Amino acid sequence: MDNDNNQKINCTVNSCKFNNCENDECTLHQITVEPIDDCDTCTPDESMCGSYEYGDEDEDE
Repeated sequence: MDNDNNQKINCTVNSCKFNNCENDECTLHQITVEPIDDCDTCTPDESMCGSYEYGDEDEDE
């Protein structure tokens, strides 16, 4: 039920457990974008993905 009108979130952060590394997409339906404290550069580095969770590859073992 994939609709081309839906927003897609690309992700190349391989350490995030929500990153589908095969196609560099975030598997979450929604992410939270948060500001970085004391960062006023007017560039993308002022924000970060607040939904990030470390994907421990050994987690399933």
